[in-house]
Amino acid sequence: MSKIFIKTTIEADIKTVFDLARNIDLHQESTSKTNEKAIAGRVSGLIEEGETVTWRAKHLGFYQTHTSKIVSMEKPHQFTDVMLKGTFKSFKHQHTFTQEGKNTVMTDILEFESPFGIIGKVFNKLFLKNYLIKFLLERNNLIKTTAES
Repeated sequence: MSKIFIKTTIEADIKTVFDLARNIDLHQESTSKTNEKAIAGRVSGLIEEGETVTWRAKHLGFYQTHTSKIVSMEKPHQFTDVMLKGTFKSFKHQHTFTQEGKNTVMTDILEFESPFGIIGKVFNKLFLKNYLIKFLLERNNLIKTTAES
């Protein structure tokens, strides 16, 4: 299992950042390079606990689908999504938010396991983990820019 830990400090209140992080429309904007679209479940607006979303995107040259469900949410402090169907063996993304003065610290903890045994582990070390870090940083940058404007 691989783990990615990213902290992003945003000069905005916690509620604003929390809502931007769960906004389907903003997520689609942040992933325009992969043509990511919400195609089933919650397809726009703010996703809520218990809801699912199915994404279709072109990653690594192939169109893929990924269905996730929000399994826990404590507004405006955290929400967690897990993969129900997709190309990963397992995928869990925790989003936490803490107010520190005028800033909100948004923390992503992404735990995932690649399929295909040893081949998947090698692919993960050589490429996938860095690909996912870049993907999250681009998303977080748009959340930060939007919240601070």
